[in-house]
Amino acid sequence: MQAVILAGGKGTRLRPYTTEIPKPLVPVGDHPIIEILLMQLRRCGVDKATLAVNHMAHLIEAVLGDGRRFDLDLEYSMEDEVLSTVAPLRLIKVLPENFLVVNGDILTDLDFGQLFQYHLEQGAKLTVATHRRADRIDYGVFETDADGGVLAFREKPEYRFNVSMGVYVFSKDLLDRIPKDGAFGFDELVLGMLSEKQRIQTFPFDGYWLDIGRPDDYERANEDPEIIARLLELPK
Repeated sequence: MQAVILAGGKGTRLRPYTTEIPKPLVPVGDHPIIEILLMQLRRCGVDKATLAVNHMAHLIEAVLGDGRRFDLDLEYSMEDEVLSTVAPLRLIKVLPENFLVVNGDILTDLDFGQLFQYHLEQGAKLTVATHRRADRIDYGVFETDADGGVLAFREKPEYRFNVSMGVYVFSKDLLDRIPKDGAFGFDELVLGMLSEKQRIQTFPFDGYWLDIGRPDDYERANEDPEIIARLLELPK
């Protein structure tokens, strides 16, 4: 398997942690998040990875090097401008027929190899790993009729959504959808495929998943001293 890791963001939500270092190098326990991800990918069968980098790219490359210590063939793809989440793929010259795309700031016990095999079995052009996420609204919520009359009321309700985990499997055919210039995001890719009734497959996952780019999730990760050891035991 081959993976592209999106590691070019500025990590503005994590300031002040990201004032001096790029988001992929923010530590969880004793390891930068990107190191944990690379070790997991290797253990799940990935042997080549390309990091799409921009902000503080020189620091990322200085820490990770050529990937030899992870037993990975590690390359770097430099973005000269902000390209969002899908356009960076057009800069990578050689990609296989199917490949993983992973945000560089996630912490999960997802088996990437299982996800990849599922994608091949389903025959979809795009497979998205999803997680059931609960969000609480910190206000009383009213449901009203057209005249403003109250129909229902809920105090600080909790809503659940199937959200993208920031882990995908792409078919190489999707590269043709990326414009030749400018930024192009995952939302634009998905909305374009849906408008053309193109099949998009989800891979529901109910295991451990945190978005380290969110301050709350980052704090939760560092409150669990056993998380790194547990994640690096995967896959079983």
